[in-house]
Formats: sequence, C-alpha cells, structure tokens
Amino acid sequence: MIPPRRLVVLYVVTAHISLALAFALTGWNPRAVAGFFYHSRMVAIVHLVTIGWIAMSILGNAYVILPLAFGAAFPARAADYAAFALVVIGLIGMVAHFWMAEFGGMAWSAATAACGVAYVATRLALRVRHATVPGGVKLHVYFASANMLAAVTMGVLLGFDKVYHFLPGYVLSNVFAHAHLAAVGWACMMVVGIGYRLVPMVLPAAMPSGRTIYISAILLETGIIGLFWALVMRNGWTLLFATIIVAGFAAFGAHVLWMLERPKVPPRNRTHPNVAMVHIGAAGVWLLFACVCGLTLAALPLSDWTLRLALLYGTFGLVGFLAQVITGFEQRILPVAAAYWGFRGASPPLVGTVASFLWLPGVPAIGAGLFLDMPALLSAGAWLLLTATLLAGVQVARLVGPRRPGVEGKL
Repeated sequence: MIPPRRLVVLYVVTAHISLALAFALTGWNPRAVAGFFYHSRMVAIVHLVTIGWIAMSILGNAYVILPLAFGAAFPARAADYAAFALVVIGLIGMVAHFWMAEFGGMAWSAATAACGVAYVATRLALRVRHATVPGGVKLHVYFASANMLAAVTMGVLLGFDKVYHFLPGYVLSNVFAHAHLAAVGWACMMVVGIGYRLVPMVLPAAMPSGRTIYISAILLETGIIGLFWALVMRNGWTLLFATIIVAGFAAFGAHVLWMLERPKVPPRNRTHPNVAMVHIGAAGVWLLFACVCGLTLAALPLSDWTLRLALLYGTFGLVGFLAQVITGFEQRILPVAAAYWGFRGASPPLVGTVASFLWLPGVPAIGAGLFLDMPALLSAGAWLLLTATLLAGVQVARLVGPRRPGVEGKL
C-alpha cells in the first residue's frame, strides 16, 4: 500500500505556503491583526492556519497515515484531486474576501472549501473501518470526521449569516461554538486519535491497546458536544464541559506517560536529534497552557482582561499545540512515505534542529504580543515562525526531491 505521492505533495506544499503566508502577513503588518480578535483580517489569518495548515496537513497526511500506520488502503481517485482543488479554491477565496471584508464572496468560498473537506473526511471515516488498529483509535477518527462535517456546515451558515442575518443568538457565541467544534472536535480529536499510533513511532515506544483508549474519545466528544450547546445557548454549563474536554486530554496524556515507561531501541541510523519529539513535547506544554486559559475563560465573566486572555488561548491552542504537533508528526510521516516512493530523503539535521528551536521563542512572542498589545513583539514572533516554516519547507523539498535512478517504476 504505497501512499499517493502527487496528492500528498500537493496538500503538504499548499499547507506550508498557507502557514508561511499567515506568519508573513502577521510579521509584515502586526497592527492589522492586533487588538480585538473578531475582525476580518485576524479571521483571514486564523483560517490560513486552521484550514490552510491544520486541516490540509491532516487531510494530506491521512493518505500516508492510513496505509502505513493504520494498515488500511487509502488510494487517491480523480475525485480526491477534485476535492483538493475545491479546498484550495475555497481557501484562497475565503482569505481574500475576509481580508477585503467582502462577505458575500467569502460565504460562497467557504461553501466551496467545505465540499472538498467534507468529501475527504467522509471517505476517511469509511476507510478507517478496515484499519488494523484498536477500536478506540477508530472511534477518535469517526468522531473527528463527524465533527468536521458539523463544523464546516456551521462555518458556511455563519458565512451566509454575515450577509443575510438569519441565525438566532449572539454572533460571538455562535462563532466561539463553531471555532471549538472545528479546533477541538475535529483537529484535536484527530490528532489524539492518530497520536496513539504516531507518538510511539516517534519516541519509539510500545503502542497502547485495550479499552482504555475509548476514554479519551468519549470524554472529548462529550465535552465538545456539551460545550457547543452551552456556547450557543449561552448558559452556565461551559465550565463543566470545558473540564470534561480537559479530562479527555488528560486521559491521552496518561497513555503518553505509559508509552514513555515502555521505550524501544531507536533505529541504528538515527544519529541526529529527534526533532519530531521536540515539536511534540513543546506542543504538549502549550496544550497544557491552553487548557488553563480555556478553563479560566469558562469560569470568569466577560471583561477586557478575558478578551485579551482569549488571544493567548487561541495562540497556545492553534499555533503552539495544533500547528506544532502536526509539524512534529510530519517530521516522522514524510520520511517513511519518501522511502516508499524511492526518494533520497536526505535533509541536513541542522536544518530541522534550527527550525524546531525557532518555535520555542516564536510561540510565546506571538502570544505575549497579542496579550500585551505590543506589535513589535508580535511581529518578531511571526518572523521567527516564518523562518521556521521556510526551513521546514526546505526539508520537505529535499525529502521528496529528485528520485534515485531506476526507481520510477516503484512510483
């Protein structure tokens, strides 16, 4: 089961361009995204990170993870390339129209991207039934796919509501509900699910199995459904369901500790630092900070301080955790895929090491710049992460670079 090289590369390259553009726009004009977070240019950059980097990385790498880590074939068909095109066209339209504050075109662009994402998410859920992984891992993928379908539907409705104003309730509450359904229900649920297979590969360590894997899936899904309802209805249950979500992350964290206690001998050819583990470890720290911020926001009434804390919450959750953990997983997934494709996969260890350590000051600089309303600090953090993203792009280019002579028949 060889992953479809062309489609994976298309997704990965587009994802890297999106993340680089998000950091470049932030570094170039930090005042355009600072201040109150719900304005069109900030939302444009957020979607470059969420759809452009997080969603497209998950969708593209799913074509590698399913056959190589889950043991389920996931071939690319003509419709898969059409779905990729829909996501790209929709993403470009969304970001451009958000940036110009032209919401009619933004809504139709969101619908276009939603069609592509929904196709891949649905097909992924159907294919994972054949995977040779524990049922608890599959449940995470099922829940994540269902949440993604709900999140893109809600996103399209919110887009058209900006034009026709038909949704009931408070606008910001609906936006928060959509954001959490997409970020926690889709992205985090998927990261936790595939993490049960990929984290042991990165360490390396024994892979957990058994019914305890169901715990994180059930807690996370219960929490996100309840939080979505509580945010839309604007009642007092947000803290309870936020706590249940944190308990779901804690259940996964307990499994990670179990893995750490059962290490395996790393490959003999691993002579460079485990860059993937640097990213994943740092992402875990930022997840902890995001959980603290989220629980605080759920417990306190709305104020100027909590609005600024929400900026930290978003930075730690989206950039520090999700964006960085995907970077770490990619460091492990793509070399394996490149070996199957017969590519030379030679990247200088220094490039990956420098890129990984640039994330360490970059994330807190962006968070502090937004929280303290310091554009210079925000810009500095964005330039650091842009440099890290470009270096990671160099790694990817070298990894799937020129083919070795005589391997064309293997592709």
